[in-house]
Amino acid sequence: MQLPREVIVGNGAIQRVAEISRRLGFTQSALIIAGSKTNDIAGKKVKELLEEKGVAVDTLLVEAATVKDVQCVEEKIEALKPQIVFGVGGGTKIDVAKCSSARSEIPFISVPTTASHDGIASPLSSIKGFEKPYSVMAQAPLAIIADTSIIMQAPWRFAISGYEDVIAKFTAVKDWVLAHEEKNEYYGGYAASLALMSARHAMLNVQLMREKDEEGLRVLIEALISCGVSMSIAGSSRPCSGSEHLFSHALEIIKPNCAMHGERCGVGTIMMAYLHGANWKRIRDALKRLGAPTSATELGVERDDVVKALELAATIRPDRFTILNKLSLNREAYEHLAKVTEVT
Repeated sequence: MQLPREVIVGNGAIQRVAEISRRLGFTQSALIIAGSKTNDIAGKKVKELLEEKGVAVDTLLVEAATVKDVQCVEEKIEALKPQIVFGVGGGTKIDVAKCSSARSEIPFISVPTTASHDGIASPLSSIKGFEKPYSVMAQAPLAIIADTSIIMQAPWRFAISGYEDVIAKFTAVKDWVLAHEEKNEYYGGYAASLALMSARHAMLNVQLMREKDEEGLRVLIEALISCGVSMSIAGSSRPCSGSEHLFSHALEIIKPNCAMHGERCGVGTIMMAYLHGANWKRIRDALKRLGAPTSATELGVERDDVVKALELAATIRPDRFTILNKLSLNREAYEHLAKVTEVT
């Protein structure tokens, strides 16, 4: 299991960057991976705080999460040989830092500037250009430093997307149980319980999220971190990624950049909960209360895109057995699914 040794969440948490780095033994050199915007938001501050304590710091800006970006960072790591890599930003910057540092066999620290999905704490990276159109195993962050005063500056849509990614654990765990029952796949009850606890806690605190304040954001960040830890314990994304994520990946292939990852997962969770015979209306209503997308129109896609994504979803990961494989529905059944759940 790869688990974070330090998790700092709260207003002004970024001020403890140098302290955490020193406590973990990184006092000589560091490489910061950030985007042009996230470098201004937090990267420069991380550099300043580390340099004040005598750490030699270099910064490399990346604007996407592709194989080329990962290779670029690997080359920089090879040239500079830093003790530690800091991923400063949203999902893409942290994914690149996570993947490149893992491949270079050095640790990394996650400094999120948004809370849009559980990648801020998970051991997996979503990198475009690899053979697989879904997340691949990299490494868990050695530490997570989540400054709520910084994350609050991001559009609230990012937080809602993160909330939807947490809610997705309801169906992800159901798919994992199903794979265990039908295919004798390994099932980790503790990891599953941790993911479910995060989803339930998020559901209980939907009102806090509606108020768009720091307390609600803190609840969300802690839930996302718990989800990341559950994947580290499981050794895979199973407790957090099921048929709803396969739908999200498929929709991204059919209609690239149509919506945020968590938003697509949220809509997918509504439909997959219906297939599992779960309380899909409760999930849909919670998302509606937040102003989160619950329909194709709100995702910016057409009815046919949703149906095509449902057809494609079960083929994305042949190794991952979900409710989609068990039911093996036809196009007409998928059209009915989308309609009855009011997605289309």
